Amino acid sequence: MQRTSLTNKICLPAGIGVGIATASIGCFRYHSALKIIIESDMTKGGNVRALLAFARGVDRLSGWIGHLIYWLILALVLISSSNAVVRKTLDISSNAFLEIQWYLFSAVFLLGAGYTLSRNAHVRVDVLSARLSERARAWIDIFGTLIFLLPMTGLVLYMAWPFFMTSWLEGEMSSDAGGLVRWPVKLLLPIGFALLLLQGLAEICKRLAFLNGLISDPFDHDVVAAEDQP
Repeated sequence: MQRTSLTNKICLPAGIGVGIATASIGCFRYHSALKIIIESDMTKGGNVRALLAFARGVDRLSGWIGHLIYWLILALVLISSSNAVVRKTLDISSNAFLEIQWYLFSAVFLLGAGYTLSRNAHVRVDVLSARLSERARAWIDIFGTLIFLLPMTGLVLYMAWPFFMTSWLEGEMSSDAGGLVRWPVKLLLPIGFALLLLQGLAEICKRLAFLNGLISDPFDHDVVAAEDQP
């Protein structure tokens, strides 16, 4: 037991350190790629148009997931209300029904992060940036995504995948009687952050397209979709 504890104390910080280093290297590569794109010949915006096409595809994926989330919210409301009514009127309850509620809530929260980013709906503190020009705000978004969002999502993906795989291989079940299997909700972690990472890359592409005059407003999803035409 002492040897196992010691191994965990050594391996966990080492794993976190490797994850941070990997994310940092990835951030440096993104920054280098960004610099090459910006400094290259942008005649007719060919390179950025290709990136914009990628961003449009990611936006479509996020939009489809967003509409799926609408139905998940409806299912969550129906299950929660039904469970409450049955528990109060018939004095019957089920751990499975209780757990499926927070499973669905986790799905809405994790799967919806990328969709929310695509709609520019995450909470912002715009005390300073709101007074800047749109080009300055675009640059802030680019470097903020490169320095913070992408490394963070990469690190979470690095840590979440083994977390899910362990649950999958062990066939982990709820510790409560009549509870649900655990691995599906843990799978939401890598899926959700992978979608958020993809959307972060798409947002960088849209900001680059705006800086090169290919779209008029990088913060308006409808404008991006309409103006991304050959």
